[in-house]
Amino acid sequence: MANKAKHLAEELSRQGPHRVLRGDLALVGLPGVVLTPTSGLGLPAVAFAHGWLQPPVRYRGLLRHLASWGFVVAAPGTQVGPLASHRLFAADLSTALDVCTGVRLGDGAISVDPAKLGLAGHSVGGGVAVLAAAEDSRVRAVATLAATQTKPFSTDAASRCGMPALHLAAGRDQIAPAVGHAGLIASNWAGEARLRTVTKATHLGFTEGRHWSNLLLPGSSESASQRVARILLTAFFLVHLAGDTRYEAVLDAEIKGTVIELEPALP
Repeated sequence: MANKAKHLAEELSRQGPHRVLRGDLALVGLPGVVLTPTSGLGLPAVAFAHGWLQPPVRYRGLLRHLASWGFVVAAPGTQVGPLASHRLFAADLSTALDVCTGVRLGDGAISVDPAKLGLAGHSVGGGVAVLAAAEDSRVRAVATLAATQTKPFSTDAASRCGMPALHLAAGRDQIAPAVGHAGLIASNWAGEARLRTVTKATHLGFTEGRHWSNLLLPGSSESASQRVARILLTAFFLVHLAGDTRYEAVLDAEIKGTVIELEPALP
């Protein structure tokens, strides 16, 4: 079983079988980007929330990776300022899902199954994803990266989230301590929750490239942290949105550089 999980994790670390198209959410009135496979009907979709001060482009590799594995991925570029509204950002995530399900993408060759919707986010975007999930009954799965507290409190909203969740904490996080925000969200989660620490990750380790916010926030882009995020988020959404249970083993496997802190209880 361990060898099988290792093989599957290595498979998920590489780009998936689909070529990827990139579009602009602004065409439908919402700043941001959308990435999709070149074609496919009834696809699963994930709306992704950026971190504090971070533009969606800092997650381009992760978004493209998910799209290459068959997901429609929308990342709103709203609420990027220092005084962003978490409540409004959560509403924008739900709007992004509306766009995915209500607009035929790729010249009509791409559509989304409204029963296969997920949310994800980094930093404050992780907390915002929790807020949105607590209010949007369409959401079937949630994943967060180094999630931070929000207002309203994401730790409280977690108690109203009954869908499966995957939370990745950063072991060297100076903003959201690994056993702090993500741990509280996971422990308060109403449904099945997994929590894993990426031991050498910093708060910005999941972001890509350089940005002026690196002058204000500790940490920097880390390829190893990004690789782990791609493997685990892809496995998680393939299992819980696409229904591909082959990758369940990856979610429970030991992955180098990570520590499992919380996993679902055995039935």
